Amino acid sequence: MKFDEIIEILGEFGTYQKRIYYLLCLPTISCAIQMLIPVFILNVPNHRCQLPSVFNDTSYFPQTNRLSFYVNHSIPLDKNGEWEKCDRYDVNLTSYTKESAVDVNATRSDCSKWVYDTTTFVDTFITEQNMICADSIYRSHANMILMAGLLVGAFGFGILSDIIGRKKALLCSVLLHIGGSIATSFAPNYTAFVTIRFITGASNAGSFMSAFVLGVEMVGPSKRTFAGIVIEMFWCIGLFILSMVAFLVRDWSTLQLSLSVPSTLLLIMFWFVPESPRWLVSKNRTEEAEKILRKAAKVNKVELPVKLFDKDTLDDGPQAKVWEMFTSPILLIRSLIIFFNWMVVSMVYYGLGLNVSNLGGDIYVNFTIANIVELVAYFLCLLLLDRMGRKALHCTSMLLGGIACLCTIFPVIYGNSSHEWITITLSMVGKLGASAGFAVIYVFSAELFPTVVRNSAMGVSSFCARIGGMVSPYIADLGALVKGDFGTALPLLVFGGVSVAAGLLSLYLPETLDKNLPESIEDAKYFGR
Repeated sequence: MKFDEIIEILGEFGTYQKRIYYLLCLPTISCAIQMLIPVFILNVPNHRCQLPSVFNDTSYFPQTNRLSFYVNHSIPLDKNGEWEKCDRYDVNLTSYTKESAVDVNATRSDCSKWVYDTTTFVDTFITEQNMICADSIYRSHANMILMAGLLVGAFGFGILSDIIGRKKALLCSVLLHIGGSIATSFAPNYTAFVTIRFITGASNAGSFMSAFVLGVEMVGPSKRTFAGIVIEMFWCIGLFILSMVAFLVRDWSTLQLSLSVPSTLLLIMFWFVPESPRWLVSKNRTEEAEKILRKAAKVNKVELPVKLFDKDTLDDGPQAKVWEMFTSPILLIRSLIIFFNWMVVSMVYYGLGLNVSNLGGDIYVNFTIANIVELVAYFLCLLLLDRMGRKALHCTSMLLGGIACLCTIFPVIYGNSSHEWITITLSMVGKLGASAGFAVIYVFSAELFPTVVRNSAMGVSSFCARIGGMVSPYIADLGALVKGDFGTALPLLVFGGVSVAAGLLSLYLPETLDKNLPESIEDAKYFGR
């Protein structure tokens, strides 16, 4: 009897599977928090050069009229009338009198010390390490290294889970996740910080992937799409928690610690979560697998056959190498389009998430709205995926999000501060499209790849997504390199352009809804014709 047939008798998403699956979704909450906490702990507040120590200049906003006089005479103003962040006039302030005018033609020099605006944040890792001005690129590096950890973790824990089992791999990754998250709070310098964040990224990938695989292997085929989107909703719960706690805790290390310590509670779930019966059968540990399945049957109030397993239980038929997808022009084009879409949805999703801090308005309100938008996107996917079809929904999501991001150029270039809300709204529509696109592409691509290469091809797709994620911090921080209004819009223009390109290219892919999915390479060549 095939394993999926056993699950159908058991109940494709019965009471037992629901209990286990929802428990396994809990690590996703902590993973979401650690992935997007850089929005707050790596935030760059307003800053300016600090005056020499004799002036006792310790606050961004001068506390006395005398200090305000010296700040205004030594710090240049940008075109928006705000103090420049990275340079100062090279003047002798002690020779100035009340009648002295600002010498706008004075030579400028780079800052060596800064003062920060503490209105929103008491401090961040950026302000603690002075990762600004000439060193601002280090913030992008830190976020990229986190994404690189995801890439290594997905590969490493994927192999580990096949060797030692889903549950043990999940336990290892959760322990690493807890340790890395808590240790980040005490990082004394940049090197230690990025090293620990790399470990955290790897553990995030392992926790999410191992939990998802362990849960889905107990779910019937017709319920796997639902299960795949439900876990994303737990991701949103994590983001809501992050937003709330970040609003209450404005010190970066305290924030990191307060959001990391509760993840130790995840260890409790290992008392209740079993090993994957499918994996146990693959290792010929059939007695253990049968014990778990019969316990599930008892909870689900169904009867299983006396004999469950035979030589065909996990026989998935002949397998092929993923490179065989590149032997036909049509399969090559489809594969490249799928891989490009994976890269783009990851790049845009994480890029827009990190770019929240670069938008105008209140960062906490913007972040919360983005989370609501993302949750709405997942509900829409559940509602429309089997009605519109995978192709139409994915294409619509990518085009909608991309066009919205491209349209931000108009309020940024031709508007003023009163039109800031338009830019934020368009960015949120972009987030809606990216979130929906991320949810759909997983289902869509899994159905497009033939059975014989599905696992390998999805692995390549995931690799492309991680590459997109590693690029996203640099695009999100383009505004730090390109000054002015155009710099504000540039990240959104890049995200919008690649989203539109990915959406249009997806039109060349065949629809998979209500179709007999390809089993072999030969089937894939003629699929959709």
